[in-house]
Amino acid sequence: MTTAYQELCRTFQRLSRFGHLGAIAGVDMQTTMPPGGSQARGEAMAELSVFMHEMLTDKRLGGLFEAAQQASLNDVEQANLYEMQRAWRQATLLPASLVEAKSLAGSRCEHAWRSQRPANDWQGFSANLKEVVRLSREEAQLRAEALGVSRYDALLDVFEPGMTSAQLDRTFGDLKGWLPDLLQRVVEKQQQAPIATPVGPFAIESQKQLGLSVMSTLGFDFNHGRLDVSAHPFCGGVPEDVRITTRYNENDFLSALMGVIHETGHARYEQNLPIQWRGQPVAQARSTAMHESQSLFMEMQLGRSAAFLQHIHPQVVALMGDQPALTPHNFVRLTQRVQPGFIRVDADELSYPAHVILRYEIERALIEGDIEVEDIPALWDEKMQQSLGIDTRGNYRDGCMQDIHWTDGAFGYFPTYTLGAMYAAQLFQAVKRAIPQVDELIRQGELQPVFDWLQQNIWQHGSRFPTEQLLLNATGEALNPQHFRQHLEQRYLSE
Repeated sequence: MTTAYQELCRTFQRLSRFGHLGAIAGVDMQTTMPPGGSQARGEAMAELSVFMHEMLTDKRLGGLFEAAQQASLNDVEQANLYEMQRAWRQATLLPASLVEAKSLAGSRCEHAWRSQRPANDWQGFSANLKEVVRLSREEAQLRAEALGVSRYDALLDVFEPGMTSAQLDRTFGDLKGWLPDLLQRVVEKQQQAPIATPVGPFAIESQKQLGLSVMSTLGFDFNHGRLDVSAHPFCGGVPEDVRITTRYNENDFLSALMGVIHETGHARYEQNLPIQWRGQPVAQARSTAMHESQSLFMEMQLGRSAAFLQHIHPQVVALMGDQPALTPHNFVRLTQRVQPGFIRVDADELSYPAHVILRYEIERALIEGDIEVEDIPALWDEKMQQSLGIDTRGNYRDGCMQDIHWTDGAFGYFPTYTLGAMYAAQLFQAVKRAIPQVDELIRQGELQPVFDWLQQNIWQHGSRFPTEQLLLNATGEALNPQHFRQHLEQRYLSE
């Protein structure tokens, strides 16, 4: 006789397969779909979202969950049941009409953003964004009433289960207390030793070959993934078919290269999630911040380390050409240069948290109704001036229109970037304790011990443990932001 738990597993397996199709359609939409296909694709994806929502909110699931609670399940099955119920509860809070409307509004806003951003068209963009915000507030209100929390916390919980804005305020408040001084000290220190800047152009095909070569070094499985181009770098698809993208600039090959390394971190996590539980919620990535920890582990902890840069240096010179700016010493300094700028995805490690905190503060006020879409540009400029000394007045393209997350209503996502950076620093410290010779291994290109550690401590567990427990198991302590501070001081002030 089929048990209630097995029936639930079958339902979530079907949902996973439909999600697979939606993920690949979404990747295609952002990479190769012709502009004229936008409306039809958006409608098709909205229809799929509604269909999956109806599957997940089927009334009979409630009875199945009650019966499954009485079953004798092992610890993995119990974790899977918990994640199933979490997904079910999240879905039942929203009517299908809202799911469809939000999907359609997000598709329209994202597609229009692609042409509006280059044109610096804030007025056109804000018209679409207003509808996305209206629907996101409606969603937030429904979730907040059910959970008994604030509207923003209700959305934050979707991306980072258990996290609250009160916790973020404490963590980010501490960061804002010491980061500006550290940033200023490092900028002043680096100004004492000018860095030679590479002279382009750098052929896009050569940049692509460099990216593919470094992806191979980082263990990317090309039998289950590929590299493409998009307006905004991302990692999408599914574990069996991971798609990562970057964007190329003929005058700056490092931007694309670091984008590739970052997205490869996401991809390695996806490609190594537990295959024996594939198709079930417990096999999914633990949380958005844990996902970001893997990309920032690869990019910041590993990819921008002197040891790794020394290892890939010959590949860089072979494909980008030999010039004074690409000597081994200058290449390392170039990649570790701290230079506050407009663009978050191109930001250095020290500037990056300022970009994230700015977005967190704005989006929380937006969802809570303290500000409106019209207020974003002035508030953005004010916060950029305060944190990084950068003027964005009238420059919407490089200011509040630069990111894609708000276009589809992903409010609550941005804080996970800096949480991920903190997790990554803490994880790398644990790697150093477990593998004392890790720097020398990285310099030699022997990265498998690092990947084995990640596999053992993070990747293989999927969503089996809550984020805090996963981090505790891997490092011996809960989140400790001091590891992040020590990492930054060690890298940028010790030499």
